Amino acid sequence: MPKSPLVVRPVHPVYRLVVAGLLMGLGLAQANAQAPTCPALLDRSVPRLQDEQPQSLCQYAGKVVLVVNTASQCGFTPQYKGLEALYERLRGEGLVVLGFPSNDFGGQEPGSASEIAAFCENQFAVKFPMFSKVTVKGAKAHPFYAELAKRSGKTPLWNFHKYLVSRDGQTVHSYTSLTDPDDTALMRDVRAMLSAR
Repeated sequence: MPKSPLVVRPVHPVYRLVVAGLLMGLGLAQANAQAPTCPALLDRSVPRLQDEQPQSLCQYAGKVVLVVNTASQCGFTPQYKGLEALYERLRGEGLVVLGFPSNDFGGQEPGSASEIAAFCENQFAVKFPMFSKVTVKGAKAHPFYAELAKRSGKTPLWNFHKYLVSRDGQTVHSYTSLTDPDDTALMRDVRAMLSAR
């Protein structure tokens, strides 16, 4: 007896929509489960140094963040080299260095954004993220710096002051300009924060 031909019935459009919606929902849920939540400290936008385009600091959520107020004409300016080396060495483990030029101390960062960017690239081959010039102390301090000072209990006293922020954005340590990027205490704290999940 011959077999009946296989009959393929068309799938109703409503079923296609339901399946598509379920698949999309699953994909979004997986993406949200993998993306770290942006802590309040980083939930802000600042202009990038090179082109002054707004950048969300939320892109660094889940990383250990070392924030440094920089200057091009300071005795501590050679720390750029150590900061870049630190960034290159530990970025794969989750460390990011963020540079914020400031003219607050001794007028040692008088240049324009393009001049500062050229200096950082030409003199020290800086690749870590740099942002537009900000005020880091006093009543006119940038809100990010005001919050860093509040959480750490310390305000920058000079160029190349450092703040170390934990992966969850809850812990902020402060280090003076005298703290080199390879300082033993700083490195101990960096390693501790990198190992914390």
